[in-house]
Formats: sequence, structure tokens, C-alpha cells
Amino acid sequence: MSEERFGEFVLVRRHERGHVAELVLDRPKAMNAVSTEMARSIAGACAALGEDRDVRAVVLTSSHERAFCVGADLKERNSFSDADLVRQRPVARGAYTGVLELPVPTVAAVHGFALGGGLELALSCDVIVADRTAVVGLPEVSVGVIPGGGGTQLLPRRVGAARAAELIFTARRVEAAEARGIGLVDQLVEEGRDREEALALASRIAANSPVGLRAAKRALRLGHGLDLPAGLEVEDAAWRSVAFSGDRAEGVAAFNEKRSPRWPGE
Repeated sequence: MSEERFGEFVLVRRHERGHVAELVLDRPKAMNAVSTEMARSIAGACAALGEDRDVRAVVLTSSHERAFCVGADLKERNSFSDADLVRQRPVARGAYTGVLELPVPTVAAVHGFALGGGLELALSCDVIVADRTAVVGLPEVSVGVIPGGGGTQLLPRRVGAARAAELIFTARRVEAAEARGIGLVDQLVEEGRDREEALALASRIAANSPVGLRAAKRALRLGHGLDLPAGLEVEDAAWRSVAFSGDRAEGVAAFNEKRSPRWPGE
């Protein structure tokens, strides 16, 4: 396993086997509150991972024992002038869109608090695995703002418009069992096993064709919200991008020869 640090607060681990990378939120003294510097580092790490053709899946984890991420660094924000806030906005957005736009499947491993921007980072992933200590929520209206890292758009896509409205308008916190029950998280695991289970899931995903995975994610993301005919056109375009690939040829050959595929990744 190799490690690469992006700034002081973000660590990327590339696991030697399985083509899985781990993006670690590593600001434990602040429960991973996202400062301007940390936001810039998340965006930088995502840009590097997106360009790494050896990476087939990314797991978003936390180094803090009791929190995934508590959201924006409000202590830093308290010192901002209006001009500072305007200047910081594109940097902050870059962190969330960096995770959202990763071209490979992404899995969030959530334990403890995932609040505000912390939950939005998880929502930016394709799958959320949470342990029984997880407490999630979007409390932004309680401090005079709104979810600004994708929460107003991503939450209703998971739980429906009315439930998302209730959660955002009340700013209430949701414990793990309820979060699983309403589809806010996808897998609920025993305490302390969120990272392990998320990495295992990512490894299963990464065993598949890298060309196929990227195309499938593209079709899922671009087609969401379109009417069916338009969505099927998105799917057809993604199919055409893989139909004549080396991965497709290898996958068919491996199936017929009853062996594991050796993906060329092209």
C-alpha cells in the first residue's frame, strides 16, 4: 500500500491489490471540519484519483474515531468578511464536486457524526456504508444558511422530495437505524466495521472491467432525472463507448474460456 498526502488534512492510500484507493479525511483535532485548506486538498486529491487509470473504486473514510466529518469549519467562517466568504465559495464547492465527479464508483464509510458538509460528502458518493454509531443530518438552516455542498439536490434523490424537505427544514439529526430505514444510507454494519465493509465492497466492484465501471457510472449519473427515451439514449452512448473496447473482448473471451478476466483497461 502506498500513501500520498494532499496538504495537511487529506491522505490518499492506494491499496496494492484490488485497484482500490482510499481518500482519508484526516483532520482529527477538528473532527474533520472542512476548512478552506482542507477543501482545496479534497479537490486536489479527487483530481489526482480521477486521472489515475489504475484506480477502479474509491472509498471515502475518516481518521477520527467518533466522526466522519462535522461539516464546514464554522470557527474559520466566523472570522470571514463577506468578501472572504465570496472568495471561499468556489474552493468549498470544489471539494464536493470533486467527490461527486469522480469517474469511478465511490463508497463512503461513515461512523459517528456526518453533519452538514460531512453528510454532503457522503451523499456525493455512489454508495454509503454506515455503522451503528452514525448520526447524520443537514443542520444548515439552524445557523442561517442552507446546505451548499449539494445537499438540497442529492438528498431528495435518495429519500424523496417530501422527506428531504422535512429533514432540511427541521435541521434534525438522524440516527443510523432510521437513516437505513429511509434509504439515506445503503448498508448498516456493526460498530467499527464501516471502513472494512466499505473497502470489501469497493474490492468487489473493482474486480470488474474498469472501462465498464466508468461507462456505467457515466450512464447512471447523466441519465438520472431524464425522461425514459432521453435516458436510454444516454445509456446507448455509454454502451457504444465500451462495445468495441479491449475490456469487452477480454470479458467475453474469459467467460467462454471459464477463467478470470485480465482487464486491459481500454
